[in-house]
Amino acid sequence: MLASAPGRINLLGEHTDYNGGLVLPIAIQRRTFVAASHAGDWQAVSANEPLVRSFDPSAARPGDWTRYPWGVARVLASAGVHLPGARIGVASAVPVGAGLSSSAALTLATAKALALLAGRKLSTSDLAEAAWRAEHDEVGVRCGRMDQTIGALAVPGTALLIETGGGQVEQVPFRETVWVLETGVFHELGTSPYHQRRRECEEALAFCRDQGLRINGLAELTPQDLPELLQVLPPPLSARVRHVVTETERTREAARALARGDLDQLGQLMVAGHHSLRDDYQSSCAEADLLVEAAMRHGARGARLTGAGWGGAVIALLPRGRESRIVAEVGEEFREATGRPLVAWSTRAGGGVRRETMAS
Repeated sequence: MLASAPGRINLLGEHTDYNGGLVLPIAIQRRTFVAASHAGDWQAVSANEPLVRSFDPSAARPGDWTRYPWGVARVLASAGVHLPGARIGVASAVPVGAGLSSSAALTLATAKALALLAGRKLSTSDLAEAAWRAEHDEVGVRCGRMDQTIGALAVPGTALLIETGGGQVEQVPFRETVWVLETGVFHELGTSPYHQRRRECEEALAFCRDQGLRINGLAELTPQDLPELLQVLPPPLSARVRHVVTETERTREAARALARGDLDQLGQLMVAGHHSLRDDYQSSCAEADLLVEAAMRHGARGARLTGAGWGGAVIALLPRGRESRIVAEVGEEFREATGRPLVAWSTRAGGGVRRETMAS
């Protein structure tokens, strides 16, 4: 059985998903492919690392990349999808550690392939939940559900406006080309300050409740709540709350801008979002700041860090007909500053997880 799932980029709504806020992602056209066949035990191999690795879903978590299929197998078994074993092969065009949701693409594609192998037809919602539980509960990454949701539900030519607090999903037309500029700084959520930021948000939520605010998540706060609240919240919690509240509002405005085809407004919101990540959430890095500033200086409509941060990739909206020149000029600045060539590529909004047909 063969299945695939996409990576994703987030146009706006960073670090809002686990705070109950809005997110506006698209699936990228680059995908992760997982092939699975019946076996009496569990083995996996990746085109990125062609060493065959064995793992046991009933044993302790592996210390290498097979912890992701290990987690998927455990979650599926708990849901009644039982397999005695499988041979799993992985090939991916989604860069690892670039903030493009390579782990969600892997877990989604694995869940789809293993379910097909077991003769079980799982809904896209079931697949998204299985992939999230595998990464969150089993692997131990305290991620939100955005990556798995867009990876499962994506429709070509659209972004999804996802209300993470209530689960509502709205399709928003988005047929533009987005450029991905890789910082070359790779991250892994488990070892980055990501978990620290989550703890800070939890502390801020507890503080707000102590102040008498009846909220389930920080994103339920409004911009009107901020002036008074920021006077009593201690740093750095005040900055974290300001980011969540303003980013949620930016995401709402971005969806409205897309609905009316206002790419200039979307671009301005993207830049404002990057500044908030840099200053209030402190999740950017020097290379990302350089790429955003260079892209805007050379004529981009908008640019921002995408993904959790502390490395990863910058996305940019570039005027049609000027893309190649802008990318070349940004690349020259990047090489002068870092001594490394810029890896840049483009994508449009792609589709979600699916079964693939093997060529005979």
